[in-house]
Amino acid sequence: MTLVLGGARSGKSRHAEALVEALPGPWTYIATAQAYDDEMRTRIAEHRARRPKGWVTVDAPLALAAAIRDVPAGRPILVDCLTLWLTNVMLAEQDLTAAREDLLAACATAPGPLVLVGNEVGLGIVPENALARRFRDETGRLHQELAARAGRVIFMVAGLPMQVK
Repeated sequence: MTLVLGGARSGKSRHAEALVEALPGPWTYIATAQAYDDEMRTRIAEHRARRPKGWVTVDAPLALAAAIRDVPAGRPILVDCLTLWLTNVMLAEQDLTAAREDLLAACATAPGPLVLVGNEVGLGIVPENALARRFRDETGRLHQELAARAGRVIFMVAGLPMQVK
C-alpha cells in the first residue's frame, strides 16, 4: 500500500496515477468525489480525460471499503481521494469510527496493489469552526493510521514527490 499526501494542486493525483500505471493493467480508479455543481463536474471530467484507456472507474463516495474489496484479484487500485470520502461520511452523519475501521480492514486485505491519495489539511491555521476543526483532526488521524500501515508514504510539494517512508 502506498499513501500519497499533499496540498491542493500539489500533483498528488498525477503522481499516484503514474505509480499505478507503472503496474500491469487494467487499473481500477475508485473515485470518491460527488459532482454537486458545474465546477466539480469539470474537475471530474478533467481527471477522467487524462487517464489512458485501461482504467475502470468505480464511483464510491461513501462505500469505499466495499469498493476496494470488490476489485478483481491482482488489479492495481487507485483511491482518489480519502479527503473527499471523509467529507462525505461526515456530512452523511455516518458512524465515522466504524467507516474508518472498515476502510483500514479493506486496505489491509486489498485484492491488488493499492495507492491512496489524500489532502494534507493540517499545515494551516486552526479552523474557526467546530466542524472544520473536527474534519482537520479526523483527516490527520486517518492519514496517521494509513501511514503506519503503508509500505510507502509520499508527500507531494509543487509537483515533486518526497518519499517519507
